[in-house]
Amino acid sequence: MISQLSKFKRSSYLGYLYQCVYVSSKAVSRADVVSPIRKVLVANRGEIACRVIRTAKKMGIRSVACYSDADAKSMHVELADEAYYIGGSAAADSYLNMEKIINVAKKSGAQAIHPGYGFLSEKPEFANLCEKNEVIFIGPPSSAIRDMGIKSTSKEIMGSAGVPLIKGYHGDNQSNEFLKEQALKIGYPVMLKAVRGGGGKGMRIVTNPSDFETSLQSARNESLKAFGDSNMLIEQFIKKPRHVEVQVFADKYGNTVYLFERDCSVQRRHQKIIEEAPAPHMSEEIRKKLGDAAVKAAKAVGYVGAGTVEFIFDEEGNFYFMEMNTRLQVEHPVTEMISGVDLVELQIRAAAGEVLPFTQDDLLLNGHSFEARIYAEDPESNFIPGTGLLKYISTPKEDSSVRVETGVRQGDEVSQFYDPMIAKLVVWDKDRTSALLKLTNKLQEYHIVGLKTNIPFLISLSSNSSFINGDVHTGFIQQHYNELFCGKPKVTDEQFVKGAIGIILQQKMTEIKNTAVSSPLRSGFHININNNTKLLLESGEQDAVVDISFLKTGEILMKVGKSKYLCTAKTEKKGSKEIVEVFINGKKESFEMFYNNGSIHIFTQDGSFLVNQKQPLFLTDSSDKHLKDSAIAPMTGSILQVCVKVGDTVECGDTVAVIYAMKLEHRVVAPYNGKVNEVYVQEGGMVNKGDELAKISKSE
Repeated sequence: MISQLSKFKRSSYLGYLYQCVYVSSKAVSRADVVSPIRKVLVANRGEIACRVIRTAKKMGIRSVACYSDADAKSMHVELADEAYYIGGSAAADSYLNMEKIINVAKKSGAQAIHPGYGFLSEKPEFANLCEKNEVIFIGPPSSAIRDMGIKSTSKEIMGSAGVPLIKGYHGDNQSNEFLKEQALKIGYPVMLKAVRGGGGKGMRIVTNPSDFETSLQSARNESLKAFGDSNMLIEQFIKKPRHVEVQVFADKYGNTVYLFERDCSVQRRHQKIIEEAPAPHMSEEIRKKLGDAAVKAAKAVGYVGAGTVEFIFDEEGNFYFMEMNTRLQVEHPVTEMISGVDLVELQIRAAAGEVLPFTQDDLLLNGHSFEARIYAEDPESNFIPGTGLLKYISTPKEDSSVRVETGVRQGDEVSQFYDPMIAKLVVWDKDRTSALLKLTNKLQEYHIVGLKTNIPFLISLSSNSSFINGDVHTGFIQQHYNELFCGKPKVTDEQFVKGAIGIILQQKMTEIKNTAVSSPLRSGFHININNNTKLLLESGEQDAVVDISFLKTGEILMKVGKSKYLCTAKTEKKGSKEIVEVFINGKKESFEMFYNNGSIHIFTQDGSFLVNQKQPLFLTDSSDKHLKDSAIAPMTGSILQVCVKVGDTVECGDTVAVIYAMKLEHRVVAPYNGKVNEVYVQEGGMVNKGDELAKISKSE
C-alpha cells in the first residue's frame, strides 16, 4: 500500500484518483474482510441520494430508494435498483418517519442504511433503531451523534479533550433573564445558537441588550420548529470570522485521519453558499495544528466514519471549536477532489468493518477545488427561496475536473417541502487561481429557466476581487454588497438584435413543424423570408423597436434606432441545447437559446438575458392581482402565524404574517403605515407565491 501511495505522490491528478482507488482495493483485499453489505437503502432524496446510489453501483452493491408523494418520479427513484413509497410530501410523513424507513429495509432485504445528510442522518434514535433491527447504520455510533448533536454537550467534551473553545455559555439554565445576564458577562455582540441542529437555523446575532429578548424568542421558535428543542447557547461574536472545517475519517479500530480543511466562510442566512479546499492563506503549520485538533475531537467521542469538525478563526489567526457534524457534509466533493478519496465508498467500507487503507502520512493535498451551491432563490430579495418548474436546464460538460452533483432534471419541480438546492457545481485545478477561473467559466455555462436562481450572483461572487484574493469571512456578502449587487447591466441594441434573431428562428421552426417538413435543426439553415416586419421587444424595464428587412441574399438587415446590423444566422441542435451561430456586421458569435411561451432566453459568454415580444396595450391584461395596498406572499408555504386582524393600525415594517417554507421562517411586513381592512389567511393554511395575505389602506 505504501509503495503505491509513494508512486501516487509523483503522479498527475488523474493518476492520483486511479491509484487511490487501486490502493483502497488492495488494502481491502489484504484485510480479508468479506463485506456484509450487498444491498444498501438510501434514506434520503435529491442529489445526495443520487450520489450514494452511483457509488453503490460502482462498488457492485444494489441500491434501494424511498420516496414521498412529491418525489414519485424523481431522479433518485429512477437511478435505484428498487424503490419504495413511504408517505406524504411533508418530511414528517415520509423521510423523517423512522419506522417506515426500517420497514423498507426489512422488506427490501437491505443489510445497511445510508442516511445521506439532513433528515435522519444525525438522529441518535435512528442509529439505535437500526442496531436494534440488525441493520447496519452507515455512520458513527449513536453515542457520538448524541454527544456532538447537542452543542452544549459537545463543548464540554471538547474542552475536556483540550480542543480550544470560544468564550460563551452552554449550560442548563435556560431562563430568559439568566441568558441575558450571561450575554452581558460575555460582552456584546453575541451569537445565539440552537443547541441542536445546524444549517443556520436557530441562530441570531445580537448587538445590544435591547434586542436580546426579541432575538432569543425568534431563535427559540425557529429551533423548536426545526429540531424540536428550544434550548440555546451563547457565544462571543467574533468580528470578521472565518469558518474553516476539517474532514475527518475513522474506522472501527481507532485509526483516525484528517483529509485537510475546507473554507466555508461565504454564507447567507448563516448557510454556506460556496466552499473551497484547501482554505486560502493557510500555512502548513496551522493546517497541521487544525488537523490534529480535529482528530483529537473525533477520538474524544469514539468516532467512526466520515465527520466534520468545524472551527472559527478570528482576525489574529486563532481558531476555536464550533461544532462537529456527525455525517457526510454537503460540501464533501471538494475534499474528494483534492484528496482523491471517494468518501461515500470509504463510509460503506468502514461500516462493513474494513480497516482504513491509508495513514495520515500517506495522504497528500493535490490542487484546489471549489463548490458552488446552485439554489432556487432570489439573491436580490434577501436570498428568499423559490419554488417552481425547471423548464430548461443546460449544464457544463462533466469530466475529471468538473462535477455536477444534482438530483433533478429538466421538467422536475422544486417543491416547497424540501431544500431549494438544485445542484452543486464542483471544479478542480492545479491551484486556486486556475480553479476559480474554471468555476466562473462553468457557472457561465449553467443555464436554468423556470424560476430564479443564484447563478448570476455566484458569477458576480467568483469574479469579485476580494474573493479572488481569498479575503473571505462570514460577513463577506454584507461587506461587499454594493459590488456583488450592482444591478443588471443594460441590454444593448446588439443584444436586442440577438433576441429578434431568436424569435425569428423560433417562428421559422414553428412554421416548419406545422407544415410537417422535416426539421432542419440537425444540420442548420439560413433564414430567407420574403416579408419585412417590425418587432416590439422588451427586456426588463427596457424596450426597443427592431425594424427587420429580409434581403434576397439570405441576410437580414436590422435597425434599432440609428444603428444598423447586417446578420445571418443558423441553428444547430447539440443534445438538448439549441445553439445559434450568427454573423452580425461580419463578427461571428454563438449563443444558446430557449423559447418559452413567447419569451426568448439568450445565453451568451457575456451573460444571459430575457427578451419578450411586447404586446399592444389593448391586448394586455389590465387587472393587477398584486395590488399596491396588499401584503403579498413572497413564496409558496404554510402560514405559521397571523400577526394582525381587521381594524389594526400598522406601521411600515410591522410583521403581518409569518410563512414557513424551505425549513425557514419568512416575515411578511406592512409596506407602509396604514390600517388593516381585510385578512385573507389563517394559521395553518397554505399560500402560493403572489397570494394576498391582507389588504392595508395607506394612511394619509
